[in-house]
Amino acid sequence: QVQLVESGGGLVQPGGSLRLSCAASGSIFSINAMGWYRQAPGRERELVAAISTAGSTNFADSVKGRLTISRDNAKNTVYLQMDSLKPEDTAVYYCNANLRRRWFDAPFDYWGRGTQVTVSS
Repeated sequence: QVQLVESGGGLVQPGGSLRLSCAASGSIFSINAMGWYRQAPGRERELVAAISTAGSTNFADSVKGRLTISRDNAKNTVYLQMDSLKPEDTAVYYCNANLRRRWFDAPFDYWGRGTQVTVSS
């Protein structure tokens, strides 16, 4: 059993900041990439940011320069620091981890349940 649990969402004013965290727990042999996706009402789920085991990152163009992704491999945790937030950042944010449960398993994507981020005055 693997669980990804997000925390840190909430309501913030435009220009404000939030920090999301996601901890993976359970039967885990290794974790490859971890990332954050978001889905706004009526829209497809989209990649926000991702980070490899070695720390390489990539971001959606719409968030470059405003969001930072990091991870603590010892804690199986990924973070998303969100600054200069805009109303268009409002969405449910989902944590993703590509991991192996056992050494002989193929990598598989696991998802958290999501955390709501609302940017509004």
